[in-house]
Amino acid sequence: MVRLYTNKLNIGYGEQKIVKNLSLTIPDKQITTIIGSNGCGKSTLLKAITRIIPHQSGAVILDGENIAKEHTKILARKMAILPQSPESASGLTVGELVSYGRFPYQKGFGRLTKKDYEVIDWALEVTGTTDFKFRPVDALSGGQRQRVWIAMALAQETDIIFLDEPTTYLDMAHQLEVLELLQKLNKEQERTIVMVLHDLNQAARFADYIIALKNGEIVKAGKCEEVIHHEVLKQVFNIDAEIGRDPRTNKPMCITYNLVKGAKENEETATAIFAIAGAAN
Repeated sequence: MVRLYTNKLNIGYGEQKIVKNLSLTIPDKQITTIIGSNGCGKSTLLKAITRIIPHQSGAVILDGENIAKEHTKILARKMAILPQSPESASGLTVGELVSYGRFPYQKGFGRLTKKDYEVIDWALEVTGTTDFKFRPVDALSGGQRQRVWIAMALAQETDIIFLDEPTTYLDMAHQLEVLELLQKLNKEQERTIVMVLHDLNQAARFADYIIALKNGEIVKAGKCEEVIHHEVLKQVFNIDAEIGRDPRTNKPMCITYNLVKGAKENEETATAIFAIAGAAN
């Protein structure tokens, strides 16, 4: 059964259309990554699917229901989102921040129940942040903070988790730490993970399914081998890429690349190229 899909989705700001007539299916219980140059509509798409922003036309269907008609708390029990730059948690302890994930289940005066505390402790344990429970979020490193935000998303007890560039601003070790945690949640708890990533080799290594966007439209969607492909990357990023195999995972990887002859070296293309090597993070 297909749980989540979009049908002819159009998203824009005023008269500017960002995502155009987009129909896609999110594979259940798999890791999906969305790739594409800056401004192609990746983050906008995530925000519309999770109803952070409205769409102009079309529909987002979850469990057979149009999310536009779902009650907010009901929807928040089905999907969680970690934005690219989470709002400041200044003054909050780790435990307090993670407790916000229980909002969809609170009634009356919003007091936490025994069940809420159990789920909070479980989310802290799974993300390896139990030792930070009473520490200020501001006192943590970038990788630690990102794991705490993921713990908050887990506390929502949703089957689907969206993450917008979860490795941004993290060094290589912390990037790997976060991505391995998400992979573990997918494998051991069958969480459906949908995330935007800039680094193509990370996308290939951790994803089961990749969606490549350009100018708000899907260029290619499918397994890693189908998307991390010379012709697809040429069309999406204007690069001439050599594709090989990761010796540890046997997944496709971009070994080297050049600008396509005659392509404009604009800011978006340059950002995409640097991201392949991890320099964008």
